[in-house]
Amino acid sequence: MEGRRYFEYIVVGCGGVGSGTLYWLSKKAGIDVLGLEQFELGHHNGGSQDHSRIIRLAYHDNRYTKLTPDTYKAWEAVEKESGLQLVYNTGGVQFTRKDEMSHVIDAYAKAMAENNISFERLTGSQLRAKFPQFEIDDTYDTIYQPIAGLVDAALANSVHIQLARANGATVLEHCPVQKIEKLPNGRVLVHTPKGIFQCRRLIVTAGAWINHVLGSIGVHIPVYVTQEQVTYFATPNVKDFTKAKYPIWIYHSPKYDFYGMPMHGNSGSKIGIDAGGPVVSVDTRNYEPDKTREQACIKHLERTIPRSLGPIMYTKTCLYTMTPDRHFVVDDCSKNGWDNVIVCCGAGHAFKFASLLGKILSEMAIDGKTKYDISQFNIDREAITNPDWTPTLYMGTGGKVPTKQSSASKL
Repeated sequence: MEGRRYFEYIVVGCGGVGSGTLYWLSKKAGIDVLGLEQFELGHHNGGSQDHSRIIRLAYHDNRYTKLTPDTYKAWEAVEKESGLQLVYNTGGVQFTRKDEMSHVIDAYAKAMAENNISFERLTGSQLRAKFPQFEIDDTYDTIYQPIAGLVDAALANSVHIQLARANGATVLEHCPVQKIEKLPNGRVLVHTPKGIFQCRRLIVTAGAWINHVLGSIGVHIPVYVTQEQVTYFATPNVKDFTKAKYPIWIYHSPKYDFYGMPMHGNSGSKIGIDAGGPVVSVDTRNYEPDKTREQACIKHLERTIPRSLGPIMYTKTCLYTMTPDRHFVVDDCSKNGWDNVIVCCGAGHAFKFASLLGKILSEMAIDGKTKYDISQFNIDREAITNPDWTPTLYMGTGGKVPTKQSSASKL
C-alpha cells in the first residue's frame, strides 16, 4: 500500500454484503475504496459462506417482494462482468400442513400477488405430480414459484472481491477495526492493527461483530446472534436431486421452518432449519453440530422427501445475526451524529440480496441516497429502539423468542 492512509470509502467486513459493497463502490470510485476484513477472506466464522444459498422472488412481505426482482439484476451484472455463473434457477416451493400453517402460505400469496409475481397455489398431490421427490398428499398446502434457485455463495463473495480489486480497490485481510473516531474536518478515523485509516464514508457490514465496530461511536443495534447449521446427505438418488430436477423449498411448521436445496458443487442434498439454533456470542459459539436439530431434519425428510436421505456427509455451522423483528437495517447513523457512517444488518436472510444491498450501500455512500425503497429498514424503528419489543425471529410465522440477547465481546 506504500503508506496510503486516506480512502474516500472504507467497508468493514467483507462477507456477502460487504464484498458486494466493495464491488459496486469500486465501479465508480476505484482506487478510493478500501475493504477491511478481520479474518482471512472466505472464512467460516460468520454467516457468508458455504456452497449455496437460496434466492427467490417469493417473500411473505412487501418490503422484500418489491426488491427481489432487482436482486436478480444485480447478480446478472456481476455474472456479465466476471463471465461466471453464480445464480442457478431451480424453481421454489413453500409448503406446510393445512392444519398447521396455511396462513403463512396465504401471506406469501398475498405479497406476491400485490407485486405481480406469478405463482401457482397447488395441493400436495399436484406438487407431487410436478416434483415426485415430494411424497406428500392433500393434507398439505403449497405454493410453487418458478423464479427461485440458489446462489453459489463462496464463489459470489470471491468474485465480488476479485472484481473490486480489478477496479482498483484495496482489500486487507486480518485487519480488525479497533476503534472509530471523527476528525474536526468530519473525516472518519479507523484504527486497526495495520495502521490508522481515514475516509469520507464508512460502511459497516460486520455481521455478528456489528456492535463491536459501532460501539466506539455510541451506536448499538439490538441483535440476536444464533448458531445455525445445515446438513448434507449423500443421497443414492443423485439424478433426482440435481438442480435440473429438484427445486429449493421451505417448509413451515409451528416449531421449525425447514429449508432444502439441490446438490451443488461437491455437496449432497441440503437441509437446514431457519433460526432454530441457540443464542450465542462470537466468543461463546462453537463449531459442533447439534444432534437434536440434525435428527429433526432427518425426521422431516423421512415424512416428506425420503429419497433425499442417505449417509450424512457433514453438518456445518454458521451464525445468524438477527434484529428483533427479523428485518434488515440499512441506514446511516445520523441520528447519533454520524451521518458519514452507514450500517447494514441482514437479519439472517440477506445473502440473496447481497449484491443488491452492496449496490444500495454504494449509492448511499457516493450519492447520499438510493433509488431503492429502504424506508422500512431504518435504524430508529420501534423494534430497534424499544428495549421491550418482543422478538419474532421466524420469517413469516412468528413465535420464536430467544432466551437472551447475544453479549458483546472484543474484536
